[in-house]
Amino acid sequence: MNYFNYFTEVEDTFVRRRAKHLLLSSIDWALIESWKEMGIPLHVVLRGIEKAFDSWEAKPRKRSVKTLLYCQEEVEAQYAEWLEARVGAAPSEEATTDDGVDAGVVGADLSVSPAPSLPFPRADILAHLRTARERIIATVKQRNASGLDDISEALARAATLLDDLEKEFAEATRPDAQKLEVSLTGIERLLSDTLSASAPAAEVEAISSEIKKQLRPYRSHMDAAVYEQTLNNLLLKRLREQFGVPRLSLFYL
Repeated sequence: MNYFNYFTEVEDTFVRRRAKHLLLSSIDWALIESWKEMGIPLHVVLRGIEKAFDSWEAKPRKRSVKTLLYCQEEVEAQYAEWLEARVGAAPSEEATTDDGVDAGVVGADLSVSPAPSLPFPRADILAHLRTARERIIATVKQRNASGLDDISEALARAATLLDDLEKEFAEATRPDAQKLEVSLTGIERLLSDTLSASAPAAEVEAISSEIKKQLRPYRSHMDAAVYEQTLNNLLLKRLREQFGVPRLSLFYL
């Protein structure tokens, strides 16, 4: 992750979660630079921002978030936990054993049962991350044949972040599925927002019309908010299928 991308990824995640465009201040940029100089991995910074906004949204009465400084405490807490989880971790070089298992996961029980903190065996989670990343890369290559666009760019960014998460999860001495899920949810949000904003309007309208016909017999029995949420969920589902975007959440493992 180069210097420019580190800054733009952090800015994009903050603006997207805030749901209102807001230019970052010079103090915000200095904060990002301090995180970069501290060596905080990008995916850890993004997870901290996601967690900070999740906590903010859970508050009954909340003031608007105007600065990235709101996320500083959570980002640095996530970094401290990331460092702690790596104590005793295997080297990060991409060596493999004779079985083809990443060297970073040697010593962990990957085959039979989940670790106490994991809902699934670590090997299954790593396979899920690898499969999703490979599917996204294949989609990017297919789309790039006809030219770059916002969807291809978002997919490429997602693949890079998934690669970082896969390595982190493989090397952690105490892997944390909950933290992984926060990061995966953030990447899914990035992809969903991009699909909603960048999919051709004619295709979106055609899919929406079809879904509305399917929901017509049930609409009178649904609250307006529930109907809109159901419509949006089904629309996103169809867009993901159409553009080859896999589900990333561990719920789909």
